[in-house]
Amino acid sequence: MKTIGLIGGMSWESTVTYYQIINETVKTQMGGLHSAKCLLYSVDFAEIEAQQAAGEWKKSGEILADVAVRLEKAGADFIVICTNTMHKVAPAVEAAVNIPLLHIADATADELVRDGVKTVALLGTKYTMTQDFYRSRLEKRGIGVLIPEADDIEIVNSVIYDELCRRIISEKSRREYLRILDELAKRGAAGAVLGCTEIGLLINKKDILFPLYDTTIIHAARAALMSLGLSG
Repeated sequence: MKTIGLIGGMSWESTVTYYQIINETVKTQMGGLHSAKCLLYSVDFAEIEAQQAAGEWKKSGEILADVAVRLEKAGADFIVICTNTMHKVAPAVEAAVNIPLLHIADATADELVRDGVKTVALLGTKYTMTQDFYRSRLEKRGIGVLIPEADDIEIVNSVIYDELCRRIISEKSRREYLRILDELAKRGAAGAVLGCTEIGLLINKKDILFPLYDTTIIHAARAALMSLGLSG
């Protein structure tokens, strides 16, 4: 079994889910008392969020790259960044280490291609929805990406930072997310990508009529399978 190097804490709420899914997947695959070999470095999210807001992505990249180096030195065989948004600095992390990075958008694209989904609604932070670092990896696989209108982008983003990252689960916000997804479905989305690792705390597959792809579940399960030398 390979050792997974987890860069977590962004937020710690979703990092808990990563740890749980990784270990559940290993147990399912191997049985008995087996659990995952992993190393977790949890950053201070307040520092990272402040840099996001200020557009200081280079500084954030340096922090995560340093964490990746520490994980490699500690014995990690590959790196998992436990958040969608901070994959914006994935190139800096990859450049700092000699071990692979399992990219969350690539793992998600694999699922979409497997299921034949051609157009998706993407919900996430405003950075993930509006910038190219995430969407382009889906589009390169032939997947069309639809995002909400400007006002709804702000709603989705504020719910993530002001509520979900603090484990505040609001029924009002859930209804707003479902309304936004319904509008994107009317525009042609055949599936929904939860492109923020906290959104799964708010909505799940039972809430909508078309396929939902929770990137936290996809990424964590793929990491576990990768550690066992299995494909997703």
